Amino acid sequence: MFSSYSGHDDNIFALAWSPDGQLIASGGRDRTIQLWKPASGELAALFRGEHDCVLSLSWFRDGQLIASGDTSGMVLVWEAGSGRIVSRYHEHRRFVRSVAWSPDGRYIVSGGDFGDSTARVWEALTAQELSIHTSQYRIFSVSWSPIAESIASASFDGSVQVWHAFTDTIQHTYRWLHGPIYITAWSPDGKLIGSGGEDGNVHIWSPDTGQPVTVYRGHGRAIKGLAWSPDGRYLATGGEDNQVHIWAALTGETCCIFPPQTSWIRTLAWSPDGKSVAWACKKSIVLYEVPEELASGRLTTAI
Repeated sequence: MFSSYSGHDDNIFALAWSPDGQLIASGGRDRTIQLWKPASGELAALFRGEHDCVLSLSWFRDGQLIASGDTSGMVLVWEAGSGRIVSRYHEHRRFVRSVAWSPDGRYIVSGGDFGDSTARVWEALTAQELSIHTSQYRIFSVSWSPIAESIASASFDGSVQVWHAFTDTIQHTYRWLHGPIYITAWSPDGKLIGSGGEDGNVHIWSPDTGQPVTVYRGHGRAIKGLAWSPDGRYLATGGEDNQVHIWAALTGETCCIFPPQTSWIRTLAWSPDGKSVAWACKKSIVLYEVPEELASGRLTTAI
């Protein structure tokens, strides 16, 4: 059920599945973006160009374009087939921790961490800036609503804010008092948001009210990766305790706890068919095929 791929010369910080599930994009400190065939572990392509350390990756849903952000503050949009750079956006001063496409593929939101502290919305093909979000300190994660012109952004200051993509009007703020929030993601139906941070807990809350729905407790240290399954029934999380968990989204029941990894989990991503989870651990990509009982909706016990 486990596979491991190695090709980067240094730590991997970003992973993203192609929409058809045929490729995994990875990026990291070696300044490369690598495309892998998950079925075989074969390296399909390597992009090396204008990047510093790659911190974030996101595919557009047609599978033709990839957006990437780096430590210099640069965001690039690439053609996935050729590696040609389509557009460049360099309005962040440093550390683009997160990038996300709008559902229609016209826009990108990018979040700036240390030395920047802005989230910015811009046109993907022209790099024309449309709005700037400045009310949070050190933005670690941005996520675009699948059903509305709303963005959720998580920050070092312990808040997740939901705001209108083009007016920067803040709709709700979700806050807890236990340190930074490193990752946030909308559920596939847009009705919930999951967030994880320094307290090691998964917070599920309503973007309509800003109020908590439930909290999942199980990680021993900070959570750095969080992803919903495509059908919204499960969440996968990974963090500084070297563990990956899969949770039942509605109940918070722990479905799987994987054996401790060799290092903390920097990022993770769920395959589009819901049958696999990939995560980055040091210089390797670990791919896990979830049990059939889990993939089909019948819960399994901890591994």
